Amino acid sequence: MSTYIILSKISPNALDVPEDFRKMADSVKEKIRKECPDVVWKDSYAVKGQYDVVDIVESNDPGQVDKASMIIRSHGRSDTQTMQASPWKEFLRTI
Repeated sequence: MSTYIILSKISPNALDVPEDFRKMADSVKEKIRKECPDVVWKDSYAVKGQYDVVDIVESNDPGQVDKASMIIRSHGRSDTQTMQASPWKEFLRTI
């Protein structure tokens, strides 16, 4: 399986109150679970800086990862950037 990192920046207009974030996150998670069965969620982090959330996923189907990213964009009202990641040891073996 390939590893992907999805970086998300939540729109300032996405929520009226911070408490609504949990509902939105649960809704996005459920939609991805139903529509992207080949995407395995490994972990998520709230971060400070340019992005608000970092999600780490695995999949053999890059199209499903793209779809998950678009669900985050549309239902999570976020800008996203998706990157394929290589484990460091594997990367070192290739160079």
